Amino acid sequence: MAAVLPMLVHMLRVRLTGRSIRPVVAGTGDVIAAGRAPSISPDVSPAMAVKTTLVPISDAADHVSRNAFSLNIGVETARLRFHGKGEAQLSSLFDAPGGARRVTLTTGMSATLDEGDNQLVLLRGAVGADGRFTDLNLSIQVAEVGDDQVPDVVEGPSGGDPSATMAGPALERFGREWFVALALAEPWLAGQDDYPRPPSNREIYERVAEWHGYAWNLARPQRVDDSIKYISRLAFGHADDPFHLAEGRSQNVRFSVGRRAAEVRLVTAEDLAEVQRRAASRG
Repeated sequence: MAAVLPMLVHMLRVRLTGRSIRPVVAGTGDVIAAGRAPSISPDVSPAMAVKTTLVPISDAADHVSRNAFSLNIGVETARLRFHGKGEAQLSSLFDAPGGARRVTLTTGMSATLDEGDNQLVLLRGAVGADGRFTDLNLSIQVAEVGDDQVPDVVEGPSGGDPSATMAGPALERFGREWFVALALAEPWLAGQDDYPRPPSNREIYERVAEWHGYAWNLARPQRVDDSIKYISRLAFGHADDPFHLAEGRSQNVRFSVGRRAAEVRLVTAEDLAEVQRRAASRG
């Protein structure tokens, strides 16, 4: 009799990133609540409170609501509900059916997020260096994954402490993008600042395979490009992302992303030494 293989259940994974928050990764059944000083509503059940992650936005202006919006992640859809008193704009940049779309959100409105990259802009939600109000940009990435890829632990502050300090940008340790960032930033982490060029897609794939033993789908160059673009946005923030600003060669952009990933400690020299030790121990 043929063995019965377990069915892989597809679920959703959502990443919330922005210049003023630590990246948060959550999966089906989880809730993300974000704002100036978010809190869990008293009418939320204890079970859902445990699954709720509070995300303070550190540079939010004083008029931004304590609870600006929430993300409810279901099995097939992720839904954003806007609670703020002002307005926000939601844009789907990549995989929206029929192309990109843009909607304006006001208090009480909700919207289903498209798979791919969604941009949420809290209009006049931050204070710039000159004291003027500027828009506050956040990125919400939605992807369908197998149930073995949905994180058991949410990155970022756990539910219940809206005053938790933010530690800056971060990548899911030992995740695909983390290894790509490590390969991309290796020259700077190893002290080889005069390295003549950033590694190619093939070289990144080979380094990840060497360090980790498993390289996901990075044999496909487009997947490496997608990971580097994600790392770039995390390292620089949406407004300064060189993939949006650069007019020169993409190799120059990669050079900047690799150096920046090392500078902001998305990956560190200690990380590089650790993966090298692990690779050596496997023989």
